[in-house]
Amino acid sequence: MKNFGKYLAFIFFAAGALFFAMPFLWMMRTSLMEYAQVQKVPLVWVPNPIRLSNFKEALAFMDFARLLKNTLIITVFCIMGQLVSCSLVAFGFARLKFPGRETLFMILLSSMMLPAMVTEIPRFILFRGLGWIDTFYPLIVPAFFGSPFFIFLLRQFFKTIPKEMDEAARIDGCSSFRIYYQIMLPLCKPVLATVVIFNFIWTWNDFWGPLVYLRSADKKTLALGLQIFQGVYQTDYHYLMAASLIILLPVLVIYVFCQRYFTQSLVVSGMKG
Repeated sequence: MKNFGKYLAFIFFAAGALFFAMPFLWMMRTSLMEYAQVQKVPLVWVPNPIRLSNFKEALAFMDFARLLKNTLIITVFCIMGQLVSCSLVAFGFARLKFPGRETLFMILLSSMMLPAMVTEIPRFILFRGLGWIDTFYPLIVPAFFGSPFFIFLLRQFFKTIPKEMDEAARIDGCSSFRIYYQIMLPLCKPVLATVVIFNFIWTWNDFWGPLVYLRSADKKTLALGLQIFQGVYQTDYHYLMAASLIILLPVLVIYVFCQRYFTQSLVVSGMKG
Protein backbone atom coordinates (compact mmCIF):
# COMPACT_ATOMS: atom_id res chain seq x y z
CA MET A 1 0.00 0.00 0.00
CA LYS A 2 2.89 2.34 0.80
CA ASN A 3 4.48 1.69 -2.62
CA PHE A 4 1.14 2.36 -4.30
CA GLY A 5 1.02 5.76 -2.59
CA LYS A 6 4.53 6.55 -3.80
CA TYR A 7 3.67 5.60 -7.37
CA LEU A 8 0.48 7.65 -7.22
CA ALA A 9 2.40 10.68 -5.93
CA PHE A 10 5.02 10.21 -8.64
CA ILE A 11 2.35 10.10 -11.36
CA PHE A 12 0.64 13.17 -9.92
CA PHE A 13 3.82 15.26 -9.75
CA ALA A 14 5.02 14.04 -13.16
CA ALA A 15 1.70 15.09 -14.68
CA GLY A 16 1.98 18.46 -12.95
CA ALA A 17 5.53 18.96 -14.22
CA LEU A 18 4.45 18.08 -17.76
CA PHE A 19 1.53 20.50 -17.51
CA PHE A 20 3.75 23.41 -16.47
CA ALA A 21 6.44 22.47 -19.02
CA MET A 22 3.95 22.34 -21.89
CA PRO A 23 4.20 26.06 -22.84
CA PHE A 24 7.99 25.79 -23.01
CA LEU A 25 7.80 22.60 -25.09
CA TRP A 26 5.26 24.27 -27.38
CA MET A 27 7.62 27.21 -27.79
CA MET A 28 10.52 24.92 -28.72
CA ARG A 29 8.36 22.95 -31.14
CA THR A 30 7.05 26.05 -32.91
CA SER A 31 10.48 27.70 -33.12
CA LEU A 32 11.79 24.77 -35.21
CA MET A 33 8.93 24.71 -37.73
CA GLU A 34 8.14 26.35 -41.02
CA TYR A 35 5.26 28.82 -41.11
CA ALA A 36 3.08 26.38 -43.08
CA GLN A 37 3.61 23.65 -40.47
CA VAL A 38 2.62 25.98 -37.64
CA GLN A 39 -0.73 26.68 -39.35
CA LYS A 40 -1.35 23.08 -40.36
CA VAL A 41 -4.50 21.27 -39.16
CA PRO A 42 -4.43 18.76 -37.52
CA LEU A 43 -1.51 19.89 -35.36
CA VAL A 44 1.97 18.64 -36.15
CA TRP A 45 3.93 17.98 -32.96
CA VAL A 46 7.30 17.00 -34.43
CA PRO A 47 8.96 19.54 -36.77
CA ASN A 48 9.80 18.09 -40.17
CA PRO A 49 12.11 19.44 -41.42
CA ILE A 50 13.78 21.09 -38.43
CA ARG A 51 14.46 24.75 -39.29
CA LEU A 52 17.35 26.03 -37.15
CA SER A 53 17.56 29.00 -39.51
CA ASN A 54 14.48 30.44 -37.78
CA PHE A 55 16.70 31.67 -34.95
CA LYS A 56 19.17 33.46 -37.20
CA GLU A 57 16.45 35.01 -39.35
CA ALA A 58 14.43 36.15 -36.33
CA LEU A 59 17.43 37.85 -34.71
CA ALA A 60 18.34 39.64 -37.93
CA PHE A 61 14.76 40.74 -38.54
CA MET A 62 14.30 42.31 -35.08
CA ASP A 63 17.74 44.01 -34.85
CA PHE A 64 18.63 41.89 -31.84
CA ALA A 65 21.98 43.55 -31.00
CA ARG A 66 20.45 47.00 -30.48
CA LEU A 67 17.51 45.68 -28.47
CA LEU A 68 19.85 43.57 -26.33
CA LYS A 69 22.07 46.58 -25.58
CA ASN A 70 19.11 48.69 -24.45
CA THR A 71 17.72 45.89 -22.30
CA LEU A 72 21.09 45.21 -20.67
CA ILE A 73 21.60 48.90 -19.83
CA ILE A 74 18.23 49.12 -18.11
CA THR A 75 18.58 45.76 -16.35
CA VAL A 76 22.11 46.31 -15.01
CA PHE A 77 21.36 49.77 -13.62
CA CYS A 78 18.09 48.58 -12.07
CA ILE A 79 19.85 45.71 -10.32
CA MET A 80 22.56 48.04 -9.02
CA GLY A 81 19.97 50.52 -7.78
CA GLN A 82 17.89 47.89 -6.02
CA LEU A 83 20.89 46.25 -4.35
CA VAL A 84 22.21 49.53 -2.94
CA SER A 85 18.93 51.18 -1.92
CA CYS A 86 17.13 48.11 -0.58
CA SER A 87 20.07 46.81 1.42
CA LEU A 88 20.65 50.22 3.04
CA VAL A 89 17.00 50.68 4.01
CA ALA A 90 16.70 47.08 5.21
CA PHE A 91 19.82 47.50 7.36
CA GLY A 92 18.28 50.58 8.95
CA PHE A 93 15.03 48.78 9.76
CA ALA A 94 16.82 45.70 11.09
CA ARG A 95 19.73 47.19 13.03
CA LEU A 96 19.21 50.90 13.79
CA LYS A 97 16.89 52.16 16.52
CA PHE A 98 14.99 55.38 15.82
CA PRO A 99 11.55 56.78 16.72
CA GLY A 100 8.74 55.44 14.56
CA ARG A 101 10.78 52.61 13.07
CA GLU A 102 8.05 49.99 13.36
CA THR A 103 5.38 52.40 12.13
CA LEU A 104 7.42 53.29 9.06
CA PHE A 105 8.04 49.61 8.39
CA MET A 106 4.32 48.85 8.55
CA ILE A 107 3.64 51.71 6.13
CA LEU A 108 6.29 50.24 3.83
CA LEU A 109 4.64 46.81 3.97
CA SER A 110 1.20 48.29 3.33
CA SER A 111 2.51 49.87 0.12
CA MET A 112 3.00 46.34 -1.22
CA MET A 113 -0.79 45.98 -1.27
CA LEU A 114 -1.19 49.00 -3.55
CA PRO A 115 -1.67 47.95 -7.21
CA ALA A 116 1.08 49.31 -9.45
CA MET A 117 -1.44 50.72 -11.92
CA VAL A 118 -2.80 53.07 -9.24
CA THR A 119 0.46 55.04 -9.27
CA GLU A 120 1.11 54.75 -13.00
CA ILE A 121 -0.68 57.95 -14.05
CA PRO A 122 0.92 60.16 -11.33
CA ARG A 123 4.32 58.72 -12.22
CA PHE A 124 3.78 59.39 -15.91
CA ILE A 125 2.78 63.00 -15.20
CA LEU A 126 5.85 63.42 -12.99
CA PHE A 127 8.27 61.98 -15.54
CA ARG A 128 6.69 64.00 -18.34
CA GLY A 129 7.17 67.16 -16.27
CA LEU A 130 10.83 66.25 -15.80
CA GLY A 131 11.24 65.73 -19.55
CA TRP A 132 12.12 62.07 -19.13
CA ILE A 133 9.71 60.61 -21.68
CA ASP A 134 11.54 58.64 -24.39
CA THR A 135 14.55 58.16 -22.12
CA PHE A 136 15.70 55.30 -19.89
CA TYR A 137 15.37 57.41 -16.72
CA PRO A 138 11.74 56.45 -15.86
CA LEU A 139 12.77 52.79 -16.02
CA ILE A 140 16.03 53.14 -14.06
CA VAL A 141 15.71 55.95 -11.50
CA PRO A 142 12.82 54.39 -9.47
CA ALA A 143 15.05 51.38 -8.78
CA PHE A 144 17.37 53.62 -6.73
CA PHE A 145 14.49 54.35 -4.33
CA GLY A 146 14.05 50.72 -3.33
CA SER A 147 11.33 48.09 -3.50
CA PRO A 148 9.14 47.17 -0.48
CA PHE A 149 9.37 43.46 -1.29
CA PHE A 150 13.17 43.41 -1.49
CA ILE A 151 13.50 45.59 1.62
CA PHE A 152 11.30 43.16 3.55
CA LEU A 153 13.30 40.17 2.29
CA LEU A 154 16.65 41.75 3.21
CA ARG A 155 15.40 42.93 6.61
CA GLN A 156 14.29 39.43 7.50
CA PHE A 157 17.72 38.11 6.58
CA PHE A 158 19.56 40.82 8.55
CA LYS A 159 17.52 39.95 11.65
CA THR A 160 18.85 36.38 11.57
CA ILE A 161 22.41 37.66 12.05
CA PRO A 162 23.36 37.83 15.78
CA LYS A 163 23.48 41.38 17.14
CA GLU A 164 26.59 40.45 19.10
CA MET A 165 28.52 40.91 15.86
CA ASP A 166 27.37 44.54 15.69
CA GLU A 167 28.27 45.14 19.33
CA ALA A 168 31.74 43.65 18.90
CA ALA A 169 32.32 45.79 15.81
CA ARG A 170 31.21 48.96 17.62
CA ILE A 171 33.60 48.20 20.47
CA ASP A 172 36.37 48.09 17.85
CA GLY A 173 35.29 51.52 16.64
CA CYS A 174 33.22 50.62 13.57
CA SER A 175 30.53 53.03 12.44
CA SER A 176 27.07 51.86 11.38
CA PHE A 177 27.95 52.23 7.72
CA ARG A 178 31.15 50.23 8.15
CA ILE A 179 29.20 47.46 9.89
CA TYR A 180 26.81 47.51 6.94
CA TYR A 181 29.32 47.09 4.14
CA GLN A 182 32.09 45.14 5.89
CA ILE A 183 30.08 42.74 8.04
CA MET A 184 26.48 42.56 6.87
CA LEU A 185 26.85 42.59 3.10
CA PRO A 186 29.40 39.73 2.94
CA LEU A 187 27.07 37.61 5.10
CA CYS A 188 23.95 38.21 3.01
CA LYS A 189 25.16 36.97 -0.37
CA PRO A 190 22.30 34.43 -0.63
CA VAL A 191 19.56 37.02 -0.23
CA LEU A 192 21.38 39.47 -2.50
CA ALA A 193 21.45 36.74 -5.13
CA THR A 194 17.69 36.40 -4.70
CA VAL A 195 17.25 40.13 -5.25
CA VAL A 196 19.37 39.87 -8.40
CA ILE A 197 17.32 36.94 -9.74
CA PHE A 198 13.93 38.54 -9.13
CA ASN A 199 14.97 41.96 -10.36
CA PHE A 200 16.66 40.53 -13.44
CA ILE A 201 13.56 38.55 -14.39
CA TRP A 202 11.16 41.46 -13.80
CA THR A 203 13.27 44.04 -15.63
CA TRP A 204 14.37 41.74 -18.46
CA ASN A 205 10.77 40.75 -19.21
CA ASP A 206 9.21 44.15 -18.54
CA PHE A 207 6.84 45.13 -21.33
CA TRP A 208 4.58 47.76 -19.80
CA GLY A 209 7.28 50.21 -18.68
CA PRO A 210 9.12 50.45 -22.02
CA LEU A 211 5.78 50.56 -23.86
CA VAL A 212 4.64 53.61 -21.86
CA TYR A 213 7.86 55.62 -21.68
CA LEU A 214 9.90 54.74 -24.78
CA ARG A 215 8.93 56.22 -28.13
CA SER A 216 11.96 56.01 -30.43
CA ALA A 217 12.73 52.77 -32.26
CA ASP A 218 16.40 52.97 -31.26
CA LYS A 219 15.47 52.88 -27.54
CA LYS A 220 13.16 49.86 -27.58
CA THR A 221 13.88 46.75 -25.52
CA LEU A 222 13.70 43.04 -26.31
CA ALA A 223 10.17 42.71 -24.94
CA LEU A 224 8.97 45.44 -27.31
CA GLY A 225 11.01 44.01 -30.17
CA LEU A 226 8.85 40.88 -30.22
CA GLN A 227 5.97 42.99 -31.51
CA ILE A 228 7.64 43.16 -34.90
CA PHE A 229 6.49 39.59 -35.62
CA GLN A 230 2.84 40.40 -34.87
CA GLY A 231 1.17 42.00 -37.86
CA VAL A 232 -2.40 43.14 -38.43
CA TYR A 233 -3.28 40.20 -40.66
CA GLN A 234 -0.56 37.67 -39.88
CA THR A 235 1.69 36.65 -37.00
CA ASP A 236 4.96 34.87 -37.73
CA TYR A 237 4.72 32.44 -34.85
CA HIS A 238 7.82 30.47 -35.83
CA TYR A 239 9.97 33.62 -35.66
CA LEU A 240 8.15 34.88 -32.57
CA MET A 241 8.78 31.64 -30.67
CA ALA A 242 12.40 31.46 -31.84
CA ALA A 243 13.11 34.99 -30.62
CA SER A 244 11.20 34.36 -27.37
CA LEU A 245 13.25 31.24 -26.70
CA ILE A 246 16.51 33.15 -27.14
CA ILE A 247 15.30 35.96 -24.87
CA LEU A 248 14.35 33.37 -22.24
CA LEU A 249 17.80 31.73 -22.14
CA PRO A 250 19.55 34.39 -19.96
CA VAL A 251 16.81 34.05 -17.35
CA LEU A 252 17.34 30.28 -17.19
CA VAL A 253 21.12 30.68 -16.98
CA ILE A 254 20.88 33.23 -14.14
CA TYR A 255 18.50 30.99 -12.20
CA VAL A 256 20.64 27.85 -12.64
CA PHE A 257 23.79 29.57 -11.37
CA CYS A 258 22.05 31.34 -8.46
CA GLN A 259 19.58 28.60 -7.49
CA ARG A 260 21.59 27.50 -4.45
CA TYR A 261 21.68 31.02 -3.01
CA PHE A 262 18.03 31.55 -3.92
CA THR A 263 16.85 28.51 -1.95
CA GLN A 264 19.10 29.28 1.01
CA SER A 265 17.88 32.87 1.29
CA LEU A 266 14.20 31.89 1.24
CA VAL A 267 14.74 29.32 4.00
CA VAL A 268 16.74 31.65 6.25
CA SER A 269 14.57 34.74 5.63
CA GLY A 270 11.49 32.85 6.76
CA MET A 271 13.04 31.73 10.06
CA LYS A 272 12.69 35.04 11.84
CA GLY A 273 9.96 37.65 11.64
